[in-house]
Amino acid sequence: MSASDNINLMKRWFREVWNEGKTQTIHELFSANGIGRGQTSGQGVIHGPKDFVPFVNQIRAAFPDIKITVEDAFGVDDKVVVRWSAAMTHCGNDLGIPATGKSVRITGITITRIANGQIIEGWDNWDQLGLMEQIGAYKAETSGLAKSA
Repeated sequence: MSASDNINLMKRWFREVWNEGKTQTIHELFSANGIGRGQTSGQGVIHGPKDFVPFVNQIRAAFPDIKITVEDAFGVDDKVVVRWSAAMTHCGNDLGIPATGKSVRITGITITRIANGQIIEGWDNWDQLGLMEQIGAYKAETSGLAKSA
């Protein structure tokens, strides 16, 4: 596939998986042997659709109106980089936090490696802390670092 084809595959991924909730697209576009890093906290690794489907279901249950916008996408050879933003409302308890009804806006960057029309490796960097702050699950301590001299 060309870099352009790979970019279109990733745009389809965000549209169908995240905005439309089509988990079948995960089975189609994410290799059974694919690896994802950075979706969850810590050093967790997602292995293929068997791990990614529950992750998507958990996020979409907590934020059923999630809308991801692809802000930028570019690719070279077998890699695609997507800069995205998401807007959603915390309406479900599926993160282990009671629904707050709060609106959330976050951003992220996803890098994928694609072979034979499937994602075989992915790296996500997204604002998990910002999400937790916006729903009230985390409050940063104030420190003297922000004070001017």
